Amino acid sequence: MKTIYTSGKRKTAKARATLKDGKGLIRVNNVLLDLYEPKIYRMKFREPILIAGDIVNSVDIDVNVSGGGIASQADAGRLAIAKALVAHSKGLKNQFLKYDRTLLVADVRRKENAKPNRHGKARAKVQKSYR
Repeated sequence: MKTIYTSGKRKTAKARATLKDGKGLIRVNNVLLDLYEPKIYRMKFREPILIAGDIVNSVDIDVNVSGGGIASQADAGRLAIAKALVAHSKGLKNQFLKYDRTLLVADVRRKENAKPNRHGKARAKVQKSYR
């Protein structure tokens, strides 16, 4: 089997996943997934793995995540893992889409830029009364 490389993004977090033959090891930034903290984000990483089932037992997945906050990193890693599993086994695509579309489709929302001369405000100007 050849090695599969995928990526996922969320806000400013970027994740790169590498899937290859193995024994079912999953590492995030060279830390085993079972040891990744906090637990809520460990569970985020585990969602596509639980849906995939026994397919994961025959592959190793390494995920490198950088940028953003811990929540965005978890979402980016989850997306990269799901894309890698779909590239490995095409039958998973419908299961992932039925469970949650964001497993395979990136969330493109970004922070809106601040407008000039408005002291860091991104949206509407403050109303001014002339009378």
